[in-house]
Amino acid sequence: MKVYEAHDIRNVAVVGHGGAGKTSLTSALLFAAGAVTRLGKVDDGNTVTDHDEEAIARKKSIAASACYMEWNKTKINAIDTPGYGDFIHEARASMRVVESAIVVVDAVHGVEVNTERAWGYADEFGVARIIVINRMDKERASFARSVESLQEHLSRACMPAQIPIGEEKEFKGVVDLVRMKALVFPHDESGKFEEQEIPGNLSEAATSAREKLMESIAECDDELMEIYFDKGSLSEEEFVTGLGKAVRSGKLYPIYLAAGPLNIGTTALLDAIVNLLPSPASRPEVTGANPSGDGEITVKSGVDEPASAFVFKTIIDPFAGKISFFRVYSGKISGDGSYQNVAKGETERMGGVSLAQGKSIEAVTAVASGDIGAVSKLKVTATGDTLADKSLQVVYQPVRFPDPAIAWAIEPKTRADEEKISATLHKLLDADPMLRTSRDPQTHEMLISGAGQEHVEVMLSKMRRQGVEATLKLPKIPYRETITKPVKYVEYTHKKQTGGAGQYARVAIDIEPIPGGDGYEFVDKIVGGVIDQQFRPSVDKGVRSKMTEGVVAGYPVSGVRVSLVDGKTHPVDSKDIAFQVAGREAFKKAVMDARPVLLEPIMNVTIVIPEECMGDVVGDLNSRRGRVAGMDPKGHSQIIKCTAPLAEMLTYPATLNSLTSGRGSFTMELASYEQVPPHLQDKIVADAKAAEGAGKEAG
Repeated sequence: MKVYEAHDIRNVAVVGHGGAGKTSLTSALLFAAGAVTRLGKVDDGNTVTDHDEEAIARKKSIAASACYMEWNKTKINAIDTPGYGDFIHEARASMRVVESAIVVVDAVHGVEVNTERAWGYADEFGVARIIVINRMDKERASFARSVESLQEHLSRACMPAQIPIGEEKEFKGVVDLVRMKALVFPHDESGKFEEQEIPGNLSEAATSAREKLMESIAECDDELMEIYFDKGSLSEEEFVTGLGKAVRSGKLYPIYLAAGPLNIGTTALLDAIVNLLPSPASRPEVTGANPSGDGEITVKSGVDEPASAFVFKTIIDPFAGKISFFRVYSGKISGDGSYQNVAKGETERMGGVSLAQGKSIEAVTAVASGDIGAVSKLKVTATGDTLADKSLQVVYQPVRFPDPAIAWAIEPKTRADEEKISATLHKLLDADPMLRTSRDPQTHEMLISGAGQEHVEVMLSKMRRQGVEATLKLPKIPYRETITKPVKYVEYTHKKQTGGAGQYARVAIDIEPIPGGDGYEFVDKIVGGVIDQQFRPSVDKGVRSKMTEGVVAGYPVSGVRVSLVDGKTHPVDSKDIAFQVAGREAFKKAVMDARPVLLEPIMNVTIVIPEECMGDVVGDLNSRRGRVAGMDPKGHSQIIKCTAPLAEMLTYPATLNSLTSGRGSFTMELASYEQVPPHLQDKIVADAKAAEGAGKEAG
C-alpha cells in the first residue's frame, strides 16, 4: 500500500452497545470497499476484526481490533471496539487515537447504557461522530423509535441524513436526503445498489426530513443561517459544504441506516466517512507533556517533523509474540529506525513496521503522520507509552483507567505453572492496563482484578493458550480483630528451665481500645527499673507478633493501645526471647478479657444503572447490608452511592449483570472498617477454626 498523506486519511472508532452489530458492519465496510474478498460473519467466526480465539468462541468482541480500507482515494483506518461492560474500556482507549467515531445503534433496542458510555468517551476526547442505526432488517426494528431514542438520550443534534425504504424483513434501501435519491439494494449481500427516484409513498417524508436537516445545518453556521433566512433554502453546494463543516466541528451528528450482515447501506456510509469526517490534518499541532514534568510541549504534526507516536494497544500473539499498535502524531516511523521510549528512557529498535488488517499484517517501509501502524517484539514498550526521535522529548498522555472493583484470588494448578505464572501475567498486564495484580499482605493470596469476571476469565484463557494453567476463586476477606473495653493489669510470667541456661520474664500490661478501631500504640510506663530498659522493646515485639495472627479467629488485631506497667527481671535467666513470649501471652490473655470483636471492610460503592432497574437494585443492596447514601439522575440512568460490606459484594458483579441485563456497572473502594454483626461473627470464627483444623490435619 502507498503511503497516504494526513489529509487523505480517516481514523474512525466503531463504537456502541454490545450486540448492535459493530463487527458485522465493519466487515461489510471492508467487503464493500474491496479490502477483503468475502463478507465475514460473526456466527461463522470469519470476520476480520473478531480474530481472537476467545472472541470467536464467545461470538462477541472482547478487544479493539484495527483494520483499513481504501475508498475514493482515501485510506480509512477503522478500529472495531467491544460494547459489553467488561470490555468497553477498549472503546475509550481507541477514542484516544482517532478524530472521529461511528456510533452504532441497534434498530430494535435504540440507545442502550453502553451507547451512552461510548458517547461520553467521544465527548471526553472531542471526536466528531456519525451515527448508524444498524440491524434495520431485524424483527421489531424501528427507525422512528431509534431516532427518538437518539435525540432523547444523546443529543437533539442527531439528525437523519437518510430515511429507510421499508423496515424489518422489508428493509431494502435508503433515501439519501442530501441528493434526494433512493438507493435500493438486493438481498444478495453484494452491497451493490440501484439508484432510483424516491418512491411516491416516501416523497413527503423525505422532503420534510431534508428540510429539518437543512435547518439544522444552517443553525450551525451564522453565514448559512443568514442565507437560509433570506432565501428560505440552501443550494446543494451550500447544503453539502455546511453538513461537512457541522459534522467536523461536532455540532451535528447525521444518522445513517444499515443492515450489516446483508451489506445494505455500506457504500453510502463509506462516502459519508470520506466526505464528512475530519482527517488527521485537521490537527496541525498536538500537545504532549515534557517528560521532566515541566509543562506542556506543542508538536507540529507534519510528515517532515521529528517522529513521534503513541502506543494505544498491545496484543500477545502466540506466534508473533508482542505486537504494539501505534498512532503516528508527527514525522514518520520507519521500519529500520530506532526510537526512544521517552518515559522509560530506553531505545527501541524497529524490526519492520506494518499495517494491521485484523490478525493479518502488511509490511511497509514507514508509517506516516496521521496513520496507524503496528510493530512486533519491542523490548520495554507497553500500552500508553510514547516513541519518538531522540531530538523530540515529549510524552503523550495515556488513557487513565478506573481501578477495578473486584479482585479474585488466582492459584496456579501445578508447581510448574507457579514458576511460569509471574512472567506470563507480566506480559498480559503490559497488553491490558485494565488488569491489575497484587499480593494481599494479610491473606498472602495472589490477587488479579479487571473490569469484571468475564474480563479476568478471558485473561485466564489467554494464559492457558500460553501453557499456564490457573484457577480463580473468591478472595479471602481481610477481616481484623479489635477490642471494645479496657482491661487493667493483665499479668503473665514466662519460666523455662532446660538444665542449662533458663528463661524468665514477668510482665503486666493494660490494654484499651483506640477510637476508630485502627492503629497500635505501645506505651512504656515502667518506673523504678523493675524491667531492664533493654527488655522493654522485646515486650512490644512479642505483642506485635501476636497482633499479626489475632486471638479470636486468627485475623490481625488493630485499634489497641498497650501499656507496659509492671514486671520483673531475673539477673541471669532474663533475655530477649523470654520477654517476647511473656508479652505475646499477656496480650493474648488481655484481649480475651477485653470483649474482642471482628471488624470487616466497608466499601464506598458507586453504581450506574438504567432508571427502570432502580427498585430491584436497591432491594438487592438492602439484602447485602448496603446503606444507600444518595441517588442522582444522569440522563436516563441513575447513579446510586452507598456503602456495603466487602463480604457481601464479592458476588455482586454477576447479580448486577442479571438485574440490569448487562447494562449496569459499578466501582468501589475501601471506606472504613466496622464491627461485624454478632450472628455473623460466630459463623466467621467457626469457619476460621474449621479451616485451621483442616490445615493441621493436612499438615
